[in-house]
Amino acid sequence: MGYTLEEIAKMANVSRSTVSRVVNNHPNVSEEARERVWEVIKKVGYQPHAAARSLATNRSNVLALIIPEPVAKIFTDPFFPLLIKGMASACNDHKYNLMLSLFNDKSEQESQYLRVLKSGSLDGAVIASTVLDDPLVPRLIADGISFVMVGSYPDERVSYVDVDNVNGGRIAVEHLLRLGHERVATITGPMSMKASMDRFEGYRQALKNRGLEVDPNLVAEGDFTEQGGYAAMKALLLQKPTAVFVASDTMAFGAARAIREAGLSIPGDVALVGFDDLPVSSAMNPPLTTVRQPIEKLGYLATEVLIDIVDGKVQQPQRLVLPTELVIRQSCGGA
Repeated sequence: MGYTLEEIAKMANVSRSTVSRVVNNHPNVSEEARERVWEVIKKVGYQPHAAARSLATNRSNVLALIIPEPVAKIFTDPFFPLLIKGMASACNDHKYNLMLSLFNDKSEQESQYLRVLKSGSLDGAVIASTVLDDPLVPRLIADGISFVMVGSYPDERVSYVDVDNVNGGRIAVEHLLRLGHERVATITGPMSMKASMDRFEGYRQALKNRGLEVDPNLVAEGDFTEQGGYAAMKALLLQKPTAVFVASDTMAFGAARAIREAGLSIPGDVALVGFDDLPVSSAMNPPLTTVRQPIEKLGYLATEVLIDIVDGKVQQPQRLVLPTELVIRQSCGGA
């Protein structure tokens, strides 16, 4: 059964205009009234529609970028502005509007899902930085919402754009091994994320190809933040590694700080390799050797794939995997 705004208003004991303001996320609504309206909406499964201008074409020309990460991380990690820049460029080229939505507060995820993804106000979404067991992805599939992920996902129904993380990790560690390092440590990203798992797999493969086993004492899990890299490096220094492969440049910055605080030099005492090639990486002291991934291009291509899906140009799930390359600078001692 479909419900009108008037019926929702009656059940929530508010005015029709209040319901309209709630579903459009207007600030001038009391928290009590907002909670009552969303409670009714969730109970009856109401799906508010976008403005009437989109009803005729059933299109809004609005795409969303969904990032289930804390707000502070989005605006301090240089990865995300580059991704957003690529998406915005694609949206501009194809006459779409871009909306950013952060699904980081678990207590509000249900209302955010209904308001953002099931409201009819979007044509589709790009999803970035999700963990493998995030319930958002299977729900999007079940609801038939068009989406593309930045990062691979182990479900044949999901379209994604990614880089070859396994190969990126492998070439980074192989370079350190060629330089003569045998105690090569790694700082992984969160192991609940596919990119982290794949970069660690590249680390493992490089060691195996040299007849070496992974030493658990030389593996520390980070969280893709600078502070996480700092803490992980402090723990690893107790094991006296001579080189470290870090699964992101941001964590590598924190790792470098921990190395210097311990009175050690880079690369004289500890060689360092990151992953991303952020614009600031070449300005680190010493400049950071890193695995380059085309972050802006990831955002651009993910958006183009999503638009092709929305336009009906492709019917099957799309999987694009871009190459990575090792950018050798002074931090590894092999420039």
